[in-house]
Amino acid sequence: MLFLTTIESVVSIVLIIALGFYLQKAGWFANTFASNISKLIMNIALPASIFNSVLTYLNRDKLVSLSDGLLYGAISIVLGYLIAWLLVKVMKIRRGRRGVFINTIVNANTIFIGLPLNIALFGNVSMPYFLVYYVLNTISTWAFGAILIAHDSNTPQKTEQAQHIDWKKLLPAPLIGFLIALVFLLADIPVPSFIHTSLNYIGSIVTPLSLIYIGIVLCNAGLNSINFDKDTVVALIGKFILAPVIMVTLILLGENALPLPLMEEKTLIVQSAIPALAILPILANEAKGDVQFATNIVTTSTLLFIIVIPIVETLLKFL
Repeated sequence: MLFLTTIESVVSIVLIIALGFYLQKAGWFANTFASNISKLIMNIALPASIFNSVLTYLNRDKLVSLSDGLLYGAISIVLGYLIAWLLVKVMKIRRGRRGVFINTIVNANTIFIGLPLNIALFGNVSMPYFLVYYVLNTISTWAFGAILIAHDSNTPQKTEQAQHIDWKKLLPAPLIGFLIALVFLLADIPVPSFIHTSLNYIGSIVTPLSLIYIGIVLCNAGLNSINFDKDTVVALIGKFILAPVIMVTLILLGENALPLPLMEEKTLIVQSAIPALAILPILANEAKGDVQFATNIVTTSTLLFIIVIPIVETLLKFL
């Protein structure tokens, strides 16, 4: 059952990427189409999706009741950033790839892959525990991860540019959407159903358009651009080995002082091993970073997930 669920999730992603690849190859898209997708997703669709997701999946009581899991998740994310930063220095990851590299290790594609997998593994009863990781992943991605990519272009900025505060990079539209959603959540402000429905429709285009964008980039770069160079291999090791190991270590060290329900432990571990965000190439493109590297990371981590998740699920039996 688990293997079939994993296959289905991955095949769905690959098929949409293949559609973007084929349509680009067939000449359906204008030269500006990919950049237009990037702007639409970053400035409209993603903020709408994040706003709706926060208000759909969360409430104030859930945030309070799940505080222990939030603590474990937050510490694991902080440690993940520190280790990823050290790897950037040790492995001499070049400019334009650093933000994507760090995000690959720390942040995950929780909604498109993590959510269906968690339900398949543990059922709907695990949803509150999934939301712990979802909230942290969202905050981590848009309050810190996206900013790292935004300031990681292929070419260094001039001194006067570097001194100028770019509020669009410090407060990207998706982060603003998240902050506004938190205000609505904490203040218990009702959202009219027609607005909620409209935002839901707009937000639902994020994943398919992001995957089509990956297909376009792959087509332009050529399939031979998919490779396992040094930077990619280290990023994948960080994603699939170091991130889960950090989470497992924290849970084992804290099982006496701050124990978690077994299902919550398993959920946090599984989510820490979920593939890279599909949005990484979009973020890299907006920052004028290494889009091909970001595309390669998303593609390879998604395909390798077929092998990784059964191994993770087997290890969970020893908890």
